This record gives sequence, structure tokens and C-alpha cells, in this order.
Amino acid sequence: MLSPRTRVIGLAAVITFATSLGAACGAAPTTAAGDASASKAKTATSAADLGGLDKLVEAAKKEGALNVIALPPDWANYGEIIKTFSAKYGIKVNSENPDGSSSDEINAVKTRKGQDRAPDVLDLGTAFALSGAAEGLFAPYKVQTWDKIPEGQKDAGGAWYNDYGGYVSIGCDAKRVDTCPQTFADLLKPEYEGKVALNGNPTKAGAAFAGVFAASIANGGSFDDIKPGLDFFKKLKDTGNFNPVESTPATVQNGETPISIDWDYLNAGYTEQFAAKGVDWKVTVPSDGRYAQYYAQAINKDAPHPAAARLWQEFLYSPEGQNLYLKGYARAVLLPAMQADGTADAALVEKLPKVEGTPEFASDAQVNKAKEVLATGWGAAVSG
Repeated sequence: MLSPRTRVIGLAAVITFATSLGAACGAAPTTAAGDASASKAKTATSAADLGGLDKLVEAAKKEGALNVIALPPDWANYGEIIKTFSAKYGIKVNSENPDGSSSDEINAVKTRKGQDRAPDVLDLGTAFALSGAAEGLFAPYKVQTWDKIPEGQKDAGGAWYNDYGGYVSIGCDAKRVDTCPQTFADLLKPEYEGKVALNGNPTKAGAAFAGVFAASIANGGSFDDIKPGLDFFKKLKDTGNFNPVESTPATVQNGETPISIDWDYLNAGYTEQFAAKGVDWKVTVPSDGRYAQYYAQAINKDAPHPAAARLWQEFLYSPEGQNLYLKGYARAVLLPAMQADGTADAALVEKLPKVEGTPEFASDAQVNKAKEVLATGWGAAVSG
């Protein structure tokens, strides 16, 4: 993940959406598949533990369903990804709360433990992947392409691993804004009064969290110090430029959030998605606040469909799944390895937003520290 979860990009898919499910009320705890094969899948840390990928596919088809959460169909091409997975394996995908946040995902895991409507798999911002792993919520599992995932982009034990990512960017509707901003410093100009929005709340949503981190870097901060980012948004609010509306595809299209700080793959998707609807969406990666981050996959330790959950990961980390992320303008985590072995779709790579330099990433400790600072300081910075 625009919307609290912070996701977006363009393609409606034929998905079986679960009806609205409350947090912890309703059906009594049940499990989806209680036979021996399901039990074996629940503890499998690799496809080899089940006898290989074919056996994993067999077990997943027997379960027949997969529960996903907080995956908007227009975010990183998840609509097509879900549709392709479902058609390929004949597995019904129940997609709940597509506009939810990373924190909503963690809450669903905790409150629905033992229930067949619990999420099987999670797609989380870095801070939430780290905290969930620390709480022991995830099942360790290493996909067949594990060794190709770069070091630093995965938990050593397989509790989580990055899947796709991008850079913080500034999107702007050039038909509503005379001169689009190119840097964070530009955003303080009086001409942008009431126009600058974030994709979500940074204490809950990965994209907004990254937006504050990027603002910090642009204002003398670092991975060790996110406070200048808080100070920047306080100044943005005090000048009247900060727009508290959390940007979504709808708010972008209707002009409610004409400037949106968001991932480059989401903003790039807007450019294509809304061109025919009168939105001239321009995207820039600000040179004064270059910040890159990936989202991470994890399997619910108590997944009601443990084999399908593991097969989902195998699909996402296959060349087919990674190229589908690229189709949504997201930078697939296996891209370097795929470019080396020739499995990356070169045409899709060419369409990625251009950025100079090699990205650097905050460490686990730095992300956790930043999360604590935001938890205590964000409300005060933008309230009133």
C-alpha cells in the first residue's frame, strides 16, 4: 500500500472479495483443513519439507482457498497478480479490506487466531514486518528463490522477506497546479496552500512513514534521526500547505489532493490510469529527499490455509510473479538477479521511474526508532 494502507495503480481484477468482517466478533474459531497434510504444511519451512513444489501445489489445491488482506487491486498490480494466481492453481482468493493498513493486518492476525477467516499472508511496511516478527506472529518459510533475495532484504530465519519497493516521490496534477514542485523545499511555497497530502497516517501506513523519513533526509536528518521530518510537516501545517486528507485514487482524480507524497510506483500508475480522465499527473523523485523502501511478505503462523499461503509466496517470488510487480511499476526485489539471468521483462524495466544513484536502506534498529518517534510526535506535529 493511498487509502490508509497506502496502495494504488490501476487494473480492476476479478477477485472474490470477502464481505466486511469485523475485527474479533462473529464466527467461532475453526480451521480450514485439519488433516495430516495441512498439519505438515503448517510447519513446512520450504517446499522441500512437503516433498517439492508439485506436492505443495497439490496440498494448496486441496485447501482450495487463500485469505489475503489489505491488497488493493490497483496497488503494485495486485489485481492482476491475484487473478493470475487464482486461475493458475484453481484457488479461490478471498480479499478482505483492500484499503486497510499494515496495522490492520497485524490486528487481524491477533484477533482472529484459530478462525478460518484469519489472513493467511501479509504484505507489510518494514516497521510492521519487524514488529510482527518480534512478536512471533509469522511462520518461517524460505521460497525456492531465497538465495537470490539480496542480503539485508530478508529475515535470516525466513520470518519475512522483501517483495517489491520504490522511492518516495511527489505526484502533482499539472492541470490544477501551475508549477509542480520538484523538491521537499518547494512544498513550503505559498502557492501550494492546502494542496500537499500524504498517502495515509505515518504511524499506520508504510508509504506515509516513508514520506516523513524522506522529508527528514531533505532537512538535515538521517536514518538515525527522523525528527527533522516531523518538524518539516509541522512547518507545512503551520504555513497552511499541509492537506490532512489522506490521498487515494479518488481524491487524486477529483482534485481533492492535487499534490501527493507517495511511492513512485503508485504515482507513476496514476499517470497512466488517469490520463484519459483529465488528470495530467506529473511525478518526480525529489533530489533533496531520496528515500527507498520495500514492502515485505510474511505468512501468518496460524494461517487457516498453510499450503496455499506458502504457494502464494512461491508464486510471488517466481519470475512470473516478480514481472507482474514490474508491470505495476514496482521495483521487484529479485530484479538484479533476474536481469542477470535474463528473466526480467526488459520493456517493463525501461518504464520504471528514473532515479540516479544506488539506494540505501535504514537498518531494523533505525526503522524501529523512527517508528517510536512518530508514534509519540506525529499527532502533535499536525494537530489543530
